[in-house]
Amino acid sequence: MMENGRFQRQYVREPARRVFAAEFRDADHQMRGDEKDEKSPTYVLLPTGELCNRIFIVGTLTEKQKQGEQNVIYRARISDPTGTFFIMAGSYQPEAMAQIAKIEPPNFVAVVGKPNVYERDDGQKFVSVRAESVTIVDKETRDLWILETARRTLDRIKGSGQNQDLAANHYRRDPKTYKQMVQEALISL
Repeated sequence: MMENGRFQRQYVREPARRVFAAEFRDADHQMRGDEKDEKSPTYVLLPTGELCNRIFIVGTLTEKQKQGEQNVIYRARISDPTGTFFIMAGSYQPEAMAQIAKIEPPNFVAVVGKPNVYERDDGQKFVSVRAESVTIVDKETRDLWILETARRTLDRIKGSGQNQDLAANHYRRDPKTYKQMVQEALISL
């Protein structure tokens, strides 16, 4: 796109990918879309081969905690049938922060956010989600999310391609191990 005689780079918002907590918890590889461009989006590589810049999760808000007085951050736990997501929202996510502040556990919620991999001083890695939006949903919405996330996860397991190869080389595990996770999620319905 040209503006004032200069080319302006236009970034398209990435679609939010569906992922179960058990697979997300295993993810520990983060990378830039374009290593030479520091403004390029970052992605978390899931063990089943999906690159995620944003994720969409639905589960039960089981716990929330407000931290800080001036620089307030809300941290929360969202549980799906396979495990727990850790989410946070601070002053750079004012809408999500306000939404979390209003919702009392337990409640079914839908969350769209950015996945991040963090490394502790001891080298251990963990993942969390920086929430962009948090909305109360009903049980039917949660159940539909489980069904669609199961379908998409199985599609990734069956898939092949560059991202699956990258995941296989990094994680060194057969993505079919996540079939059991999908079955457990579906049984929970």
